[in-house]
Amino acid sequence: MPPRLVLADPETARDVLTFVGRATRISDEGVRLQARSGVLALTTAVLAPHGLFDQTPTVLAMRIVSADPELECDLVVSSLAATDDDRMLELPETALSPSWAGIAPPRGDWEREASLTASGIAQRAQWGISAVAHGTTPGAGEEAVRALRAAIWGEPDPDLGGLPRGMAFAADALGFISGEEEIPVMRSGRWTRIAFRRGHVLARGPVASGLTPIRATGTAV
Repeated sequence: MPPRLVLADPETARDVLTFVGRATRISDEGVRLQARSGVLALTTAVLAPHGLFDQTPTVLAMRIVSADPELECDLVVSSLAATDDDRMLELPETALSPSWAGIAPPRGDWEREASLTASGIAQRAQWGISAVAHGTTPGAGEEAVRALRAAIWGEPDPDLGGLPRGMAFAADALGFISGEEEIPVMRSGRWTRIAFRRGHVLARGPVASGLTPIRATGTAV
């Protein structure tokens, strides 16, 4: 029998399938499943740098649900499938190993900095979707399309308080925006998190690069 993921109830299993389905429509780098002590965290990379000199920020979407207390796992999968037991989901035979899965957001020490509105986040997501659609030329190669998306979604947006626009896209694409709510903006080191009732979007800025100024050494004359 293929390995199975045991959830708390049928509703949670459907919720997980919905999240994974949405994640696989926007990325082919899988969903990380981390389960322990009756809690399952599902994480997917909506935006991630490719290559050493890529300055694209890492943007992760996360949803936390209840699972079987005995379930323990930490793997990245490309899909999940329903089974004859409506509390269980079938895991694929092989796992993925994307580079973004090795990046762990901090668990604590988050400080609230500001807040945003759900409607404002939704508007910036729709603006970005339109910009990507209008900026994509017919016959453009995969690298060109990826570069365009990275430029639009990775750009700091003044209407989001300087957060990368991809955080709005992640919230919209994963179904976190529902009705009007005030969204707290939290920060911990290089990480930023916006917390919706339905899930979290986290972003880590690119590593600073470039040459440092030359400093004088030796004894001053």
